[in-house]
Amino acid sequence: MSDKRRAEIEAKKAKLEAIRKARADRVRADTERRTTEIGTSATARRELDDTINNLLGSSTRGGLDSRDLTPSSSIPGSPALRDTMSLPGPSALSMSGSGRASRQSDVGSDRVTSLGTTLSPSTNSATDHVIERTMIPRSYPDLIDVEQELFELPQKERVIYNKEVQTTAMETDSPREYEEELRQRIYKERDNDVEAEKARRDKEMEEESVKLEQEIEQEIRELSEEERASILAAPEFLEFVEQSSKILQRALNDGYDYIRDYTIGADAGGDDSEGKRVKRVCEFFDERYGKNRSITDVDWSPKYPELSVSSYNKNPAALNEPDGIVAVWNLHLLERPEFVFHSQSDVLSVTFSPFHSNLIFGGTYSGQILLWDTRSKHLPVLKTPLSAAGHTHPVYAMQMVGTQNAHNLITSSTDGTVCSWLVDMLAQPQETLELIHAGHNKTGEVAITCLDFPDNETTTFWIGTEEGNVYQANRYDRAGAKAGLNQYDVYKGHSGPVMGLHFHPLVGPVDFSDLYLTSSVDWTVKLWRAKSLAKPSTTPHNVAPLYSFDEADDYVYDVKWHPAHPATFGTVDGSGKFDLWNLNTDTEVPVVSTTVGSGRAINKLQWDRKEGRRAALGGSDGRLYIYDIGDMAIPRESEWTDMQKTVAGIVGGGQANGVAEGEAARSVSAR
Repeated sequence: MSDKRRAEIEAKKAKLEAIRKARADRVRADTERRTTEIGTSATARRELDDTINNLLGSSTRGGLDSRDLTPSSSIPGSPALRDTMSLPGPSALSMSGSGRASRQSDVGSDRVTSLGTTLSPSTNSATDHVIERTMIPRSYPDLIDVEQELFELPQKERVIYNKEVQTTAMETDSPREYEEELRQRIYKERDNDVEAEKARRDKEMEEESVKLEQEIEQEIRELSEEERASILAAPEFLEFVEQSSKILQRALNDGYDYIRDYTIGADAGGDDSEGKRVKRVCEFFDERYGKNRSITDVDWSPKYPELSVSSYNKNPAALNEPDGIVAVWNLHLLERPEFVFHSQSDVLSVTFSPFHSNLIFGGTYSGQILLWDTRSKHLPVLKTPLSAAGHTHPVYAMQMVGTQNAHNLITSSTDGTVCSWLVDMLAQPQETLELIHAGHNKTGEVAITCLDFPDNETTTFWIGTEEGNVYQANRYDRAGAKAGLNQYDVYKGHSGPVMGLHFHPLVGPVDFSDLYLTSSVDWTVKLWRAKSLAKPSTTPHNVAPLYSFDEADDYVYDVKWHPAHPATFGTVDGSGKFDLWNLNTDTEVPVVSTTVGSGRAINKLQWDRKEGRRAALGGSDGRLYIYDIGDMAIPRESEWTDMQKTVAGIVGGGQANGVAEGEAARSVSAR
């Protein structure tokens, strides 16, 4: 479930909880209100009575008491208001229910009533609803009594609407009963409105609550097997799991000691030989990719010291898997490779581009050159065509030469073809060089097994061959030498195919870049000095090795000079041994000899590019071993001077393990 969907579900759950809380608060408030309503009902009723009285009092204008006016007087069709008023004359006229004026004489009284009198309510029980006006007599001249009949004119109908209620009162209801009824009706309607509003709010909240519960249930419902399978097979999900699990595994594989006590001056149990032992750092192996495969080549990243790359041949037991595999390993990710790349053919050689940290080149058994990019997927982003213009035989050796702005990839195959490629255009080689040796009996081809350029050299290179000889070749014509194989200078010393060739790195105050080492299946490692390019031979001439190291017990598959120490180099052989030599210490035996892994053959050796503390060893069991040589990687200042003395002693002694240059020459001429 994505973070966005999870956030939506959490928001809905929070909203649902808020609704439930609001409902509970309202129920609690209603309970409290009903509890306190008993104490406050009297006050509320008085306030409501006052409001009703004000409403009722507004209908009696002119100073009349509301109790003297029936409510029916404001309703159409109700009996009209009757009152008795004084008329001029000695007697008073009273208004009767029939509308006639009756004359009442004041017997025995000489008082005469006048119009300017006050009004007083009548107490006649028969005329409760009649207002009488009593005439106060004054002294006036005698008036003539006139008897007249008064008629009531029909009153104009007045229609009054009340926004709350409109009722018709019965003539038999008293004003107080009517008020009480009106009051109860208002109370009831108010309570009904409150209950209706409450019910409406409850219904809305209930509907929203049900809707949210349904949405949450829909979001977190159990998935079917088909839905789970579709999610697990989605490329986005697989990429997410791949990246996130890599991060977790890197953190778990971090070897930092979190509980280290920095108050202790030194580690307990340390000894003087601690830094001189070769230690295994880790081994890389993944059952999915390395089973039944052998490592054919290894290299270190020029930018990231924790990254190394290894190439693999085919797994004969897995027909559906790619024939070739290239895996990039991380020292902080031990359980699986950081990247895996595929090939349609066995990958025999591999190298990081020293100028582009994302690019990896591979040479295959079919002759194709492949380019992978760590920013892309498993398949190569560029590859060479299978045509006569490029390689059609296995590519066992390749090397990047040049500078940041002008560099080429040099590759060689077992048919003697050497090609130069531009890294961004692999459609066809920039140069093709056929190495031919006229002295070969059946074919002039030279089967190249290994290749190396001296430091600061981009034109001249040396190759090891299946026949056991080493040759020097030129990419271009140069002074005194033509392009192609120099067949006159033959570095002859091995009796079997040459498996490894490496020139001394140009490092330190003394230049030893004319020295190179070779390893062979004849169980030996030999030290050579390359002839000066300014003095090429014009007649066949065999060059003997300076020294031969014969301590191996099996095929010696690879040899590499140390990148920082001038007198140190390492070798790996078929018995699974990793031997570390220091010529300034001993030229007869290695200073350290270690059996790697299960004892199966180690095919390749590569030092890390910066300090040379770690060595990557590629095994025939498909495992990549990383070893640390400790302080032996750190040279003393005198190492270069000592190395000069060692080489001078080897050359000046006239004997190199019983093989002198003169003897080698005489032996070759005798043949």
